[in-house]
Amino acid sequence: MLKKEDKFELRVYYEDTDAGGIVYYANYLKFFERARTEWLRKLDVHQSYFLEQGLGFVVRKVEMDNLASAKLDDVLTVVSQISEIKRASLKFQQKILKNEQVICTAEIRIACVNLQRVKPCSIPESILGALKSGS
Repeated sequence: MLKKEDKFELRVYYEDTDAGGIVYYANYLKFFERARTEWLRKLDVHQSYFLEQGLGFVVRKVEMDNLASAKLDDVLTVVSQISEIKRASLKFQQKILKNEQVICTAEIRIACVNLQRVKPCSIPESILGALKSGS
């Protein structure tokens, strides 16, 4: 792994669950996204700035494994690490814990895209520097 772990805590709300009070599987992806965004914010990397520059970060690939369920009112911890940095993409290893038990894992590749051309482009040095200096 290239960077130390970052942890993000959240509570499961009613809107995150199905009729049985269990977290709907697709919402784990939202939790992972929220954790990555907050991590960047801690590093003073704000996605709104890059949107103004015509750059976006899009999920290119997800591999997720649901191991156990979370329920309404559970407090979850999302643990994130960057496992690979390439010129135009980052690979994250993420997991969600409930009471120290891993309930979901994911490997997520994020690509940097020029929004006007809708094509991959290099990740700005300001982001790479922030990610590498936070190690």
